[in-house]
Amino acid sequence: MKRSFFVALTLGAIVALGAPAAAHAEPDDYTPTNPATPSLAGSTAVGACDGDVPWIAYDITLLDPNDEIPTDQATLEISDGENSATLALGTLVNGQLSGRVLWPGASVDAAGNPTGWPGWAFENGAWVETEGNFGWTRGAITATIVVNPTLAVPLSYPPATPVCDANPPRSGSAAASLPATGLSAAVVPLAVGGLVAAGIGTLLVMRRRPARR
Repeated sequence: MKRSFFVALTLGAIVALGAPAAAHAEPDDYTPTNPATPSLAGSTAVGACDGDVPWIAYDITLLDPNDEIPTDQATLEISDGENSATLALGTLVNGQLSGRVLWPGASVDAAGNPTGWPGWAFENGAWVETEGNFGWTRGAITATIVVNPTLAVPLSYPPATPVCDANPPRSGSAAASLPATGLSAAVVPLAVGGLVAAGIGTLLVMRRRPARR
């Protein structure tokens, strides 16, 4: 009798000690719940030169699995620590937006030809460097794509290449030109040459006319 009581007591103790461990055990296939947060990971904004015009090309992807973001407008904020500029990029559609925008301070005519560059001004018939017209954007800058969330991206002014130079034409070069409101440098010598040729032709005709008696 005593032996049976002792065995039963021992078994009861084992079961009692094992119960808490079993109560806290987790199933083998348990997966913790980690809800994803909105992100702009993979989005880019880079300086690009096209037809001697400086552009900022951008490609934005918004990851928002829980539809937490209340806006679909994207902007690009540029700063050098003292100055800043905000560029409107557009509206995201299904979390996507891509395109390009003129670099701050750059301008083009109706045909897309460059008429202005940041940090330059056309004065007294020549292009001269200036601290105005967003010249600071050509130096060390930071850039941030803003949708809420935000994403910092590396951005710098597009460097000159053999096929594209996002800078005004140098004085005296074959490519030098006047602003869009004037004649191009190539047209000026043609016009002068035409006038000279016309004058010579007139003199020859007058010399060939017979003298009146």
